Amino acid sequence: MIAVSSRLQLAQQFLREIRSPRWGIAGQAVRFAVSGSAVAVVYVAVTTVLHDVVAVPFQTALAIGFVVSVALNFTLQRVFVWRHFEGFALAARHQAVRYLCMSGGQYGLTVLSTSRLPPLLGLPVEVVYLATMITLAAINFLVFRHRVFHTEPPSRKETARERQ
Repeated sequence: MIAVSSRLQLAQQFLREIRSPRWGIAGQAVRFAVSGSAVAVVYVAVTTVLHDVVAVPFQTALAIGFVVSVALNFTLQRVFVWRHFEGFALAARHQAVRYLCMSGGQYGLTVLSTSRLPPLLGLPVEVVYLATMITLAAINFLVFRHRVFHTEPPSRKETARERQ
């Protein structure tokens, strides 16, 4: 019991530490990976429990799991991954619109790549799917960092004053 308690304390301490601005982009990358992993677990768990335990039809369970995971992911991106002490440049509703556009685009690109590339490249669909997900995760990290959950850029007056 003590070992579990100290591991939990270490994990909590680590999560507090990586939220520090001192970690910079490395902290953002770790938080992005942690939140993405947590969302994936929730997505699979919600879908599976609804289908296997509650006997909801699979496609309905999948849609519910997707909506839950998108809502959770947006929330984690906003309050955990991209948390800024200076505040965000965009209001939450504008972030949500950009985030949902990115999610829809990611879904469309995934459907397109997994339906067209396997026969063209002679690869299994799972390989194409994993390569697509890794590529899109990297793109999402950059777009989220610079266009969705970014801080307000310094005003020109502040920038000129800093150069002096």
